[in-house]
Amino acid sequence: MLEDIRELLLELADVERLKGAVSEALASGAGPLDVVGVLNGTLSEVGERYERGDLFLSELMMVGYLAREVTAMLRPHLVGAEAGRRGKVVFGTVRGDVHDIGKNIVIMMLQSAGFEVVDLGVDVPAERFVEAVGEEDPDVLCMSALLTSTMGEMGAVIDGLEEAGLRGGVRVVVGGRPITGEFAGEIGADGFAEDAVKAVRVIRGLVGEAD
Repeated sequence: MLEDIRELLLELADVERLKGAVSEALASGAGPLDVVGVLNGTLSEVGERYERGDLFLSELMMVGYLAREVTAMLRPHLVGAEAGRRGKVVFGTVRGDVHDIGKNIVIMMLQSAGFEVVDLGVDVPAERFVEAVGEEDPDVLCMSALLTSTMGEMGAVIDGLEEAGLRGGVRVVVGGRPITGEFAGEIGADGFAEDAVKAVRVIRGLVGEAD
């Protein structure tokens, strides 16, 4: 069932057919986090194909649309699962990158875990991240990048926080397909996550919660 979801995403199938496959998977015992895992894996695969030139932009956007529809479908199964404010997170996709599906999945899961999330959107300049940290006073700043050509922006944001005297008051988590633990360490981030499930685990750890 889960493999059917992956194949339908890659085939750019009709959205109702895709939703039907998700419903069947859930009815057969798959959990919503299992479906989220399929989305994460498929989006990474699609991102790699796009960067190699094997997919057109229109195809990338269509996969994004389908993934958004599945994410919206899963929301009632996830959001509200835990109550109470666990912490505040500012989240955005860095400048030059307009991919938001992975970010939106993480936000949905953070909200389901009781976090307040301020979504800055996509193509966010370093200055806006710094401004938002000053305005919102979050516990954690999360940055996402899907393309290798944009991941350097994350370091620029951290440098900006240092210059503004804000770095000591916020934990920084970075994520996205090209991000590694080594890269996160090089730019001075406090943590990194390869997918949505790990992102929530890392953030909860940084705000002092045990899994």
